[in-house]
Amino acid sequence: MMIVLVHGNPEVSAVWNPLRRLLDRDDVITLSPPGFGVPASSSFRHTVPAYREWLAERLAAFGEPVDLVGHDWGGVHVLQIAMHHPELIRSWASDALGVLAPGFVWHAMAQVWQTPEEGEASVQQLFGGDLAQRRQVVEQVGITGAAGDAVAAELDMGMGEAVLSLLRSAAQPAMARLGADLDQARATPGLALIAADDAEQSNGTDEQHRWAAERAGAQVAVLDGAAHWWPSESPKPAADALTAFWQSLGSR
Repeated sequence: MMIVLVHGNPEVSAVWNPLRRLLDRDDVITLSPPGFGVPASSSFRHTVPAYREWLAERLAAFGEPVDLVGHDWGGVHVLQIAMHHPELIRSWASDALGVLAPGFVWHAMAQVWQTPEEGEASVQQLFGGDLAQRRQVVEQVGITGAAGDAVAAELDMGMGEAVLSLLRSAAQPAMARLGADLDQARATPGLALIAADDAEQSNGTDEQHRWAAERAGAQVAVLDGAAHWWPSESPKPAADALTAFWQSLGSR
């Protein structure tokens, strides 16, 4: 059974490398959303629905259901597949369920990106600097080591423009409307990953994660000692939780 990992913002596929080493499997691949570590076509619209259909097309090309895992915005894309294209997956796991819960409020930086002019100025500052400046940005958000270097190398204004478009398409009540379909995710087994040490709770509060997990019929795994950037910074709790989850599903 193939495992597919989808990362978020501002990330590239290298953030998964520490987790992939712990999984120690040869059937794990990563998919990078257009604009986030891979080029986007000139016609691609960086919106919530566009990323859902991009991911659906990529998964359909495999010809068999996969075990799908998403982090941050990748977790939102994964949820959309679970809700609208369950035939493409055997199971799903996401750390972003809280984003779809009632009352979810975007974090302060997201609200800046959703604001005209302020968002453009922020993107210029965060994504438009030289390599040394971009490394500082990445370190400040908490991505370190080899993964941090890889992310810093790919930060550019193209990614910044993708961020603006994506976040503006996700301004409330867009996420609340999307969350109305959470019960459709029950079609396939799901796992809600909750990073216990995510102080900023940028993907929602503990209560919002658990509410959405119950609505989606998902199991819950609390990642002790893990913060927001767990795929690269503290991957072991997630590796253990995912492995146990997949083993519980048996083989096909």
